[in-house]
Amino acid sequence: MQMDSLTETTNALSNDTHAQGYQSVSTTRHVGHIREVVYDCVVEEFPVALIYNGISHAVMMTTPLDLEVFAIGFSLTEAIIDHPRQIYDIEIIKSDLGIQVEITIASEAFIKLKTHRRTLAGQTGCGICGIESLQQIQHTFPPVTHDFFVHWLDQIPDAMVQLQQQQPISAVTGGAHAAAWVVNGNILTVFEDVGRHNALDKLLGHLVKHDIDRSQGFVLMTSRASYELVKKCAQLNISLLATISAPTSLAIELAKRSGLKLASFCRQSRYVVYS
Repeated sequence: MQMDSLTETTNALSNDTHAQGYQSVSTTRHVGHIREVVYDCVVEEFPVALIYNGISHAVMMTTPLDLEVFAIGFSLTEAIIDHPRQIYDIEIIKSDLGIQVEITIASEAFIKLKTHRRTLAGQTGCGICGIESLQQIQHTFPPVTHDFFVHWLDQIPDAMVQLQQQQPISAVTGGAHAAAWVVNGNILTVFEDVGRHNALDKLLGHLVKHDIDRSQGFVLMTSRASYELVKKCAQLNISLLATISAPTSLAIELAKRSGLKLASFCRQSRYVVYS
């Protein structure tokens, strides 16, 4: 990826030893008639403003980790940029109010963004964030051209076991979603976030930043399969999305339309293929 070196602000945030994705809070635990004060860990949820060439475009509620790859993935899956080379710089600025991610993009991408600009506020359980009209749902996405390999389905159960062992935030909080990249039955990388869409954007941003071949693996997620997850995978030409929970009707429709294979209810040795 051709990108200028990021600012010292970004590096300082990335090296923050307290940036672990969760916080310890005091709670009162009730078990029957017994009450005790204990400390519990909860996943962090923080407002992150994505600002393109000085103009605020989106405020997402996200776990404040891996924000550089989040910005890259979001920019691609939201079609703000066509290629990562159109991102020139990313600066991350943290304050008491939230985090600003200042993204400098190429002029042609910025012109397109201003033409189709919309402001959205991403919420943890949002469905179709930021859609202005029903017509936008009918947007035709380019077909998935990468080959799908049937033996990938047989790799899902073992990969799901691996995924359960590679979620440090969820292990202590029980409140984070995870998105993983699976190649040859092995999980190569995992990203966690309070929002499933954000976790996927972080994963996709990582794949693009490091120029990882997206034709050689598939995405595995600890969530239901929503419209937006299918859209994001199809947008980046990924041929298989596997999720632990149920799909929605629109997710199935879009998967069929784009040629993406969708497998859900991936638990133990079971899974259901919908497209």
